[in-house]
Parts: sequence; C-alpha cells; structure tokens
Amino acid sequence: MANQETAYGLRPIGLVGSGVNSTGVTQYEIASDNTNAIYQYSIVVPLAAGVIDQAGDTAGGTTQALGVLMGVEYVDSVQKKPVWINYWPGSGSVSVDTNHPVKAFVADNPNQLFKVASDATLTDRATALATVFANASLGTSARTGSTSTGSSNSALSVSSVATTATLPLRIVGIMDDEANSDYTAAGIPLIVRLNAHFNAGTRRFDSQTTADSTGI
Repeated sequence: MANQETAYGLRPIGLVGSGVNSTGVTQYEIASDNTNAIYQYSIVVPLAAGVIDQAGDTAGGTTQALGVLMGVEYVDSVQKKPVWINYWPGSGSVSVDTNHPVKAFVADNPNQLFKVASDATLTDRATALATVFANASLGTSARTGSTSTGSSNSALSVSSVATTATLPLRIVGIMDDEANSDYTAAGIPLIVRLNAHFNAGTRRFDSQTTADSTGI
C-alpha cells in the first residue's frame, strides 16, 4: 500500500525534549522585489540586507538556516488592504504596495522539530531506524512547491543520508503514522531538525570569559 503523502516540506511538530510546541513564529521581511517563490514549509535563510530568501540551493544548501516559512502578509497596491497568503509567489505574481513591508512569518526556534517525508523507499523499519542520528539533504526540491496549495514539494533525500555534518537536516526519529507506514514506498514521515541553525549561538571556550573558560 503506497503512502498517502510523499512531499510536503518541513512541517513543525514539536520541540526537542518534548517541550510544548506553541506554534510560535517570528516576523521577518521579504524584499518586495524578490522574484523567487518561497513556499510554505520550505527552508529560508537570512540575507545581509536584513530580509529572508529561499534556501541556498536546490537541496537545502549549507548556509545557516533561519527556519521554515509559515506564511506571508503584504498590502495589495490595488485594493489597499492587507492580504495573507501561505507562501510568497514572487514579486511578479502579486501587486504589492511598497509603502508597506512584506511580512514573513517563520518557525525559527533552533530546537524546532519537523516532519518530512522520505523521497524514496526505506525498505523496512529496521533500515529506516538506522538513519536516525544521521544527516541528510532535501532531494533537489528545497525550493520547489505548488502554486495551487502554496506548500513546498520538498522531501528528504534518502540517497543523501550520511554522517556528513554540513548536510542541512539531522534525522532524530520516525513518526508513527498508519496512513504513511509503507516502508517499501516513498513518504515515510521522518522527524528532523535543522543543522547549523542561524539562531543557535556558538560558544567560545577560551580564556576571554570566566564562564566560557570553566565551561559553565
């Protein structure tokens, strides 16, 4: 029996350590002249200009990820009123009043866990379990999506699973999902978190501060 869902991006499901998932997001901005389509549940990255954009390359990239896009709000230049949509179609597809920012709402907690579908068979549960604690990329689909639903078409690349630290995703578990439990087909729901998260600060263990030098 084939799985019911096979590609939907990174859907927030909870936090590391079973912390309460408030589905909280942070507001950022997208440049009003950004022609790139940025789909819901797709990885976004910060830019030097203070705005966000789509993932660094078609498989997710090695640029520090800010999080996953949940939705967008802009002011329509014709209707002169706010419009809320679940993805950014690109500046050539919407009429934006540039007197107002294009607001982007991002699930950006560095401890956020996501559900993502496998893009190929995992053979059986034992094989799938062996991918846990490994890293992976998205199967050349990190920047693709549906203009009908606004959702990402990305899925985890099974062939990319490795210990390579620069891959964008860390696999931390397998979801129990009866409708998507056929390990011989694409669409097994894996639990992942973002590697090299922009909001996950790094600490300097040197002699500059007492706290760092003692490891506190």
